Amino acid sequence: MGTNPAPGARGAAARAMGNFQLEDFVAGWIGGAASVIVGHPLDTVKARLQAGNGYGSTLSCIRTVYRRESVFGFFKGMSFPLASIAVYNSVVFGVFSNTQRFLSHHRCQEPEAGPHHVLSDLLLASMVAGVVSVGLGAPVDLIKIRLQMQTQPFQEASLGVKPRVAALGEQPAYQGPVHCIATIVRTEGLAGLYRGASAMLLRDVPGYCLYFIPYVFLSDWITPDAHAGPSPCAVWLAGGMAGAISWGTATPMDVVKSRMQADGVYVNKYKGVLDCISQSYQKEGLKVFFRGITVNAVRGFPMSAAMFLGYELSLQAIRGDHVVTSP
Repeated sequence: MGTNPAPGARGAAARAMGNFQLEDFVAGWIGGAASVIVGHPLDTVKARLQAGNGYGSTLSCIRTVYRRESVFGFFKGMSFPLASIAVYNSVVFGVFSNTQRFLSHHRCQEPEAGPHHVLSDLLLASMVAGVVSVGLGAPVDLIKIRLQMQTQPFQEASLGVKPRVAALGEQPAYQGPVHCIATIVRTEGLAGLYRGASAMLLRDVPGYCLYFIPYVFLSDWITPDAHAGPSPCAVWLAGGMAGAISWGTATPMDVVKSRMQADGVYVNKYKGVLDCISQSYQKEGLKVFFRGITVNAVRGFPMSAAMFLGYELSLQAIRGDHVVTSP
């Protein structure tokens, strides 16, 4: 989730344990890079809606960002997740596939029997992948959010101070990803890089379950029995639907995570997850936790479709296996 990149799960049970090979790294980078490029503009809009001030609706936010920052404003904070997505995807794929492989082997002692998927195996493997992903993804998400939020309206901690934005030409809080990391470590310590990690954990563990499992069963359902693997169309459709489902249901905790990670660009308001939930509810009501749900669901489809399709096709090309690309 977060940067939400995840590799294709179809056929993972038939892959060897410990599959942290260069081909998976390259395929994971390609799929993840595709998902970041496709989904980052709407991710910026989502972050502004969830953690910012002064945006009345999704369309209003898009117009405001474009008017103030041009089209480049939608790509703020993209360089860091784009550069780090290869490692993230490789590890998440390795953890998910190896866990599923181990569970299948432990259960039936015939891991190579075929692509028969067991719900309990998929559930546990997804949960483990979700936990591991937070360790890698929390700093990436934090840097991305901080860079996305530093030019939007923010509210000072003291009452009675109107929201303001950094004036044109005024020095922004962060000069780039490296400066952002250095500033956070200097002012908040190494633990500052994991601000919002608890909220991310509560988002990603169920989020990955609702990501991998729908993809596996949807691709199985769409693919005819005569085919050894899903076609590109099946991968695209199943991946997109899985992404929309996962991101739509993860929105409440995604709001909390975004607010906690954005907190600290200029002021600190939240002491923890419960404090963030309490303050947000008291000030804006229950509806605040569904802010950005439309953007999340809409961007989840093309972002996840690009992730699964890019991963599967590049992996097949690298390995010289054309199962997935068969019509």
